[in-house]
Amino acid sequence: MIKTGIASYGMSGKLFHAPFIANHPGFELTAIVERNRDESRRRYPESKLVRSFDELLADDSLQLIIVNTPSHTHYEYTKAALLAGKHVIVEKPFTVKLAEAIELDELAKSKGLELFVYQNRRYDGDFRAIKEVLESGKLGDIVEAEFRFDRFRIHYSGKPHKEGAMPGAGIVHDLGAHLGDQALQMFGMPDAVFADIRILRKEGVEANDYFEILLFYPDKRVRLKSTVMARESLYAFVVHGNNGSFLQERSDKQEEELLKETEPSLESWCPGPQKPDGILHYMENGQSVRNETTSKPGNYMGYFDDVYKALTQGAPNPVPASDAIKTMTIIEKAFESAAAGKIVRI
Repeated sequence: MIKTGIASYGMSGKLFHAPFIANHPGFELTAIVERNRDESRRRYPESKLVRSFDELLADDSLQLIIVNTPSHTHYEYTKAALLAGKHVIVEKPFTVKLAEAIELDELAKSKGLELFVYQNRRYDGDFRAIKEVLESGKLGDIVEAEFRFDRFRIHYSGKPHKEGAMPGAGIVHDLGAHLGDQALQMFGMPDAVFADIRILRKEGVEANDYFEILLFYPDKRVRLKSTVMARESLYAFVVHGNNGSFLQERSDKQEEELLKETEPSLESWCPGPQKPDGILHYMENGQSVRNETTSKPGNYMGYFDDVYKALTQGAPNPVPASDAIKTMTIIEKAFESAAAGKIVRI
């Protein structure tokens, strides 16, 4: 049993961490930090309630710490946990600055500790559908792709660490970290980046809420796009090859089920789409084949199971810091490009 402590019981703690740690047979949800409230007592009364991150680190029984606090604290808290001899899962975007990401990776290696980055969207059913189609080769050589993550939020949320002037605030570090990671998983590191990053809402919002990042590869272009002004949804993933196209909706239902307090498990626990959510159109034996496709349910428990196997069986780290360093490189170069108004080479 991996004794685990969670650094915060906000939305990410309630939805994306505590239910999985509590329901995986290899983890024990040992301690939860709540600075002022006692909300975790309703669902997890058997865990220990602590009032500070320092108190969490002082628990010698803990082997794994989940750093799911605001982005600007990730570097400080992750470093402290590693220095305390704990393995760490840290939320995306990992750190605010690339140099911080590199330092933490080196520190974890020097301590012989595992440093995991939480990229749950790799375990979405819709992204798994993209991966399956690309690996099938049905599209031929990929020449163009667009990955987007849109929302409709016209008012300031009241959260300065999300939409204020704090370091790491804004959707580039938030949703861009997901899209960048997914693009890198599919296509590898680009040669150069061009970005347009803006603030569309004016009242109270001080952090970016729109971006378009173009990744340059020798044989393809990949566009990452996000806006808070999308009242209607477009296909979240569009991939074109010299033999066909695939269009995939963002349709994974896990977050909806977790909001209902559905308990996750290693088995299939979340329903899949009730109707087709993709279009696969390609050539086969000289004939045009066009199918409506339906993605399979995703399962974030797969991430935690991969973490467990890495800690207990020597399996590969599912999302090592080296992957997040590449994503942070994309983000840092995107800001550099947007500021200069030009293509920036990596």
